[in-house]
Amino acid sequence: MGNPNESGNGQDAQGKGIRIEGLRKRYGHGDTAVDALRSVDMQVAPGEVVGLIGPSGSGKSTLLKCLGAVVDPTAGRMTLGDDVIYDDGWRVRDLRALRRDRIGFVFQAPYLIPFLDVTDNVALLPMLAGVANGEARARALELLTALDVQHRATSMPSRLSGGEQQRVAIARGLINRPPVILADEPTAPLDSQRAMAVMRILNDMAQRYRTAVIIVTHDEKIIPTFKRIYHIRDGVTHEEAGEGRPID
Repeated sequence: MGNPNESGNGQDAQGKGIRIEGLRKRYGHGDTAVDALRSVDMQVAPGEVVGLIGPSGSGKSTLLKCLGAVVDPTAGRMTLGDDVIYDDGWRVRDLRALRRDRIGFVFQAPYLIPFLDVTDNVALLPMLAGVANGEARARALELLTALDVQHRATSMPSRLSGGEQQRVAIARGLINRPPVILADEPTAPLDSQRAMAVMRILNDMAQRYRTAVIIVTHDEKIIPTFKRIYHIRDGVTHEEAGEGRPID
């Protein structure tokens, strides 16, 4: 299999990234049951950034919660890297460790811890995973440097601009080198220039760290930048090619 940018099918020669097959989520039972997800099929390769779009109530939030191991799916299969993590039931014993170590999250708001400086905000997750403080902080500084906010390493979050806070949040999402990042409306509150800056960063980081990135968005400013898009309607995904416009 070729590079996703060459083949267009989101597959990678190493078979990594994330694959979702026939994922379903039903809330309730009997006559009151609601199928939030009916049949979701997705594949995102390492280094690839895809968009997930759809109207309110289409299942986007439910899908993101299932992918993030926050909500239990009803049926289907999810493979992360080389590991099947869900197959009509979780195949992972410790879901907290899965979320901490193998799934990165980037939200609309940065949600930085106000009483920790920038480096400690980023280094906290690997420290919780048992990484030595020195190594965790060195890894944090490497990411902060890659994101051009190393000069804020000892600053408190309240001293940062909105754009700097979002960069720190992206560093935090990448710190444990997860195979997948789930980004929920990361550009919604930003103007066009800052939104494109965030997209440039996410694309650069995806390539640099071979991370598969799924971005849930309503933001019309960034939708033309995706090379592949998954539409979700009534709990069913439909893949289509995006415009793939260069990010200036």
